[in-house]
Amino acid sequence: ELLEMVSKGGGEKAILRHTQKNKKLFVRERLKLLLDDESFLELSPLAGLDMPYGDVPAAGCFTGIGKICGVWCVVVANDATVKGGTLYPIGVKKQLRAQEIAMQNRLLTVYLVDSGGAFLPLQSELFPDKSHGGRAFYNQAIMSAMRIPQLAVVCGSCVAGGAYLPTMSEETVIVDKIGTLFLAGPPLVKAATGEYVSAEDLGGAKLHSEVSGCSDHFASSEKEAFEYIRNAVSTVNYDPLPEKATEHDSPLYSSDELLGLAPQDYSCSLPVKLILSRLMDGSRFQEFKANYGTTLVTGFGHMEGHLVGIVANNGELSHDASLKGSHFVQLCSQRNIPILFFQNTAPHSAVPTSISQAEAYSNRLKAQASMMAAVACAAVPKITIVIGGCYGSESYVMCGRSFSPNFLFLWPNARVALVDSRHFSTVPQAGDNDCTGDESELKRLKEKLEEESSAFYSTARLWDDGVILPQNTRKV
Repeated sequence: ELLEMVSKGGGEKAILRHTQKNKKLFVRERLKLLLDDESFLELSPLAGLDMPYGDVPAAGCFTGIGKICGVWCVVVANDATVKGGTLYPIGVKKQLRAQEIAMQNRLLTVYLVDSGGAFLPLQSELFPDKSHGGRAFYNQAIMSAMRIPQLAVVCGSCVAGGAYLPTMSEETVIVDKIGTLFLAGPPLVKAATGEYVSAEDLGGAKLHSEVSGCSDHFASSEKEAFEYIRNAVSTVNYDPLPEKATEHDSPLYSSDELLGLAPQDYSCSLPVKLILSRLMDGSRFQEFKANYGTTLVTGFGHMEGHLVGIVANNGELSHDASLKGSHFVQLCSQRNIPILFFQNTAPHSAVPTSISQAEAYSNRLKAQASMMAAVACAAVPKITIVIGGCYGSESYVMCGRSFSPNFLFLWPNARVALVDSRHFSTVPQAGDNDCTGDESELKRLKEKLEEESSAFYSTARLWDDGVILPQNTRKV
């Protein structure tokens, strides 16, 4: 239901105004003309879901991965039906994440610009810092130096800082009558000089194609603009990735059964191999150290024909399990095999009450630190799927967001938190370790943790690359 709502952008009225009055194509219609087919991976579609300033998700920014002329590309597109495509902090964060993906995977990038620029009342959250709006232009320069092609279409308003995106791209197309490009529009000219000038005369397609040279191609329609981009992709000398038509088996068990296997509680006794058998090609899995550290499952298999290493939680991450994980991750790095992490981590266990327990706890932490280092330093692609809980330090060991996996996706049942609120019995009081907190305070804290640990709270803040349905895991 949420994804369906997001696909409608700013709603039917806004789409009608965008298409009928402004004579522009809706962002998803633009994608149909641009991409080879309708299959693309939309990144973080629910970003901004419950933000106070974002009554509709994504704050007017679509990001996704698809193919153009056989070449995998990142697409960053403003959706002008959402607050005129104005950029809010979450939209900036989404755009920067798309550029990060493009740099990490060396993907050609296309910008479809249709934006009113930054939302000025939130300028302090949009402008000054290195993770704010200006970073997008820095990234463009770095990507050019990395020889990652960048193309742009000005298919609507392109104002203020947003004007740099197309002008810093290698090739830019501007659409007649609907594309405009300027640092400050006609109202500011009138305020500053008293002169009235039309948007078309100030920064329209004809001016930038014939006078300023900011645009490389003049398109009489959006359809023609996307043909220019497709032609440009075919001339950037960026070879499509060789994709062998490898035949692969489907799992022996239906992926739809994952809907009934998705863990609702980290402490459930469900063996993770039940989940792997519905994800791996032919349900085949070559386990590594099968009888040692069994609360972590490691091994090799194929996913859609690709050889991968699997690291999957199967209970609390013990000392032996952590040493096994460290060994296996180093093995994958040595052999240049991508790693898939399946997270269903356990929160911290009870505080040790004896010297022997404390020693065991310390040894486990040292082993986990060893695995953390192995995961951080493994120079192979890493993809993390949170299939259940993502709790505390174990989320770092299992390549959570702070350990920069190439991609991180959540199942809808996932929980992302430092602790599991369901296992709180007391509220710690400052200066008194023995005092039990007030019942109402405990209840408020539990409710807050419960709300903030949901998959949708996480994805709204772009702590991941999207919530996915379990049965779509192989495809994603």
